[in-house]
Amino acid sequence: MKAIVVMFDTLNRHHLQPYGCDWTRTPNFMRLAERTVTFNRSYCCSMPCMPARRDFHTGRPNFLHRSWGPIEPFDDSMPQMLAQRGVHTHLTTDHYHYFEDGGGTYHNRYKTWQFNRGQEGDHWMGQVADPEIPLCVAPRDMWGNWRQDWINRQFMPTDAEHHQTRTFRDGLDFIDRNHEQDRWLLHIETFDPHEPYFSHRQWKDQFPEHYDRYEGEHFDWPPYRHVEEPPEAVEHLRYEYASLLAKCDAHLGDVLDRMDRHAMWDDTMLIVWTDHGFLLGERDMYGKVWMPFYDEVAHTPFFLWDPRSRRKGERRDALVQPSIDLPVTLLKYFQVPTTPDMIGRNLVPAIDDDTSVRDAAIFGVHGGHVNVTDGRYVYMRGAANVENGPLYEYTLMPTHMVRPFAVNELSDNVELSDPLPFTKGCPTMKIHAEVRWITEMVDKNLLFDLQKDPGQQQPLDDTSVESAMTGHLVRLMKEAEAPAEQYERLGLEAGD
Repeated sequence: MKAIVVMFDTLNRHHLQPYGCDWTRTPNFMRLAERTVTFNRSYCCSMPCMPARRDFHTGRPNFLHRSWGPIEPFDDSMPQMLAQRGVHTHLTTDHYHYFEDGGGTYHNRYKTWQFNRGQEGDHWMGQVADPEIPLCVAPRDMWGNWRQDWINRQFMPTDAEHHQTRTFRDGLDFIDRNHEQDRWLLHIETFDPHEPYFSHRQWKDQFPEHYDRYEGEHFDWPPYRHVEEPPEAVEHLRYEYASLLAKCDAHLGDVLDRMDRHAMWDDTMLIVWTDHGFLLGERDMYGKVWMPFYDEVAHTPFFLWDPRSRRKGERRDALVQPSIDLPVTLLKYFQVPTTPDMIGRNLVPAIDDDTSVRDAAIFGVHGGHVNVTDGRYVYMRGAANVENGPLYEYTLMPTHMVRPFAVNELSDNVELSDPLPFTKGCPTMKIHAEVRWITEMVDKNLLFDLQKDPGQQQPLDDTSVESAMTGHLVRLMKEAEAPAEQYERLGLEAGD
């Protein structure tokens, strides 16, 4: 048995034709839906990038215990567990966060790996002189990424040199050389269509109705804030996203072509998923994680082909969470035992006949709302106070995204915690955390009825529904072994 996992970052469900979009160019996602099971109720778990990937390795939520960070010494890692049982695991990626301080322990859990440089602000090509940067609608800088991104683009003058192209090329090469072999997992992961929406002219030319008339300034990297730009700029941003999405669709088609060419549908599981979506001006907002997790961000696309059941061209309404369910599903597929710390669900019953695998799902970001859905209602539980505390990080690997924790973060704010239930007897650092960038309604509770209000425009005031959803939330927090202060932060009693 073999498996191919294709992972996109920031793949918006509401911009894909299989989920009802009528203006983007995604024929291969339509083709994918014809060959797989398409899930209607797929939700993220931990946000954003590396927290979702820790979920994917460990089969349990990251966000209740820590923010962005590496695989911990006590963590179970699905790719490593497979490799230890004779399954060759291979990662090909352009996701540069794997190679920063806050992600540096993930790629080495695979048997082999390849990395393609140049994505976003990847500190790749050294150049002292400032690059030429066109006049932009919303110039931004984050740790020097804006300048570095424009340097990197100079070294990818054609689509063949684009980081995503190289990443899929490596994946296709792996398939061509190994399709006759057994027991391997290939993980093809591109950071696209994450911002910035850098694509070459051939993909923009798929939308002549827009690009032939747009005369505004360059705009393909939205800031995380409320919209301040005029409507024509917001529209242009969406077309820039759609152009990059068209490129993603084409490379997905290359994988499907290889599955056809090598007759792999009989013995190869195919998984296509993403970590989260994105707000492209909807709700007068750009981005993710700083605002409540509306469905544009939390409700994700997900497709799966299982060669054992051979279900294809079908939809599933079972509530699933790929980031924590896929590691359990893949381990069982390769007949490798899971561990007691993995709380994701095996998706086989849902794939086979839409049998429910959970009655509710919990999701969020460390220090933000803790959210729960039962598939009909979404309840967003905010902090009990604007101070958003108490809040702690539990870790043996004190790193943020691009740097270690600062000395002043550690000198006065650290104590040694007792072992947590999933740390295999290891005590951890317990570090006081202050989250300043999650600001929008952080102390507000929101409840939505997705059946009557799919656009989440009218928050409900229904105490009976809120009580039921609170019950789901507390039960799932207990299942994830959330620390006591999370209940206090949210104004909950652990026995609610």
